[in-house]
Amino acid sequence: MTSKFSILSIVLVITSLGLFMADIALGSVHIPLVAIVDILLGNTVEKESWNIILLESRLPRALAAILAGSALAVSGLQMQTLFRNPLAGPYILGISSGAGLGVAVFIMGFSVMGISLSSSIWFANYGIVISAILGAVLVLLLLMAAIAKLKDIMTVLILGIMIGSIATAFISILEYFSQEDSLKSFVLWTMGDLSSVAPDSLKMLFFIVLIGLLAAFAISKQLNTYLLGEDYAQSLGINVNTTRYLVIFVTALLAGSITAFCGPIGFVGIITPHIARMFLKSANHFYLVPLCVLLGINIMLLADIIAQLPGSDKTFPINAVTSLIGIPFIFWIVFKNKKIAALN
Repeated sequence: MTSKFSILSIVLVITSLGLFMADIALGSVHIPLVAIVDILLGNTVEKESWNIILLESRLPRALAAILAGSALAVSGLQMQTLFRNPLAGPYILGISSGAGLGVAVFIMGFSVMGISLSSSIWFANYGIVISAILGAVLVLLLLMAAIAKLKDIMTVLILGIMIGSIATAFISILEYFSQEDSLKSFVLWTMGDLSSVAPDSLKMLFFIVLIGLLAAFAISKQLNTYLLGEDYAQSLGINVNTTRYLVIFVTALLAGSITAFCGPIGFVGIITPHIARMFLKSANHFYLVPLCVLLGINIMLLADIIAQLPGSDKTFPINAVTSLIGIPFIFWIVFKNKKIAALN
């Protein structure tokens, strides 16, 4: 197991470095590879515009892809373990919908009051982030209250889906009454955009994701035991309810922060844990968590490269690309498992 994990890790680190260099090298403006290396090393280059393009656009976007891929992959792994369901993902609990509702209230609420967000870019950007986090936290609090009352974790899963549907309904109402400019801003946010993460915001996002990933690895033992059954876990001294709280909190932290900064990005959290288990042939979270991090990074960097449409001056929404990658894989999961109530 250890040797297989080591080999997989080395291969994925190499491919992630290759995809990272490709992601910052490809774009509508051609920058020679030698110039890219010089810029990263702090050396002067032929054109100052290359510095601006690489350091203020391509590099932050690629780093955002790394953070998003690792966070969504690990949160998806935890959701599938918690619910023992291969189709559970970081947004299955309505966290994405809650974040979306927060953003919708912020953008379209100010529009209804006749206040333009374009007058302050700083206020608009950080207002969207804060409102998305507050929306995700609201859903989290509702779910924690439900866990305290309900014993069946699958009932909590259904409740999360219903909360997401309610949030989506409120979003539709706000969209109906909103003005054209605010509606466009919200629709663009829902498409997902890695380039919307400003260089200064990357530091904040990095620390949030780092805390979430360390917490996810720290509870690997509890999740390994949880897979063997709740009764067995309790017999070993594992507090099942506390483990549930921790998993939902870490998922909200990881998925909620990425949704807040980058917009909703679907399917990465669902497919990555399956690929990790398929390669590793194990459900041990001590190995799965770091492997999901590496796989998530590779998938998001690849998706971002595709979204940039190399050789063109146009780009695809990142959410559309991850959906096109993920949906065929979802069909494979469904036909492979046939019964999705249990995670093998």
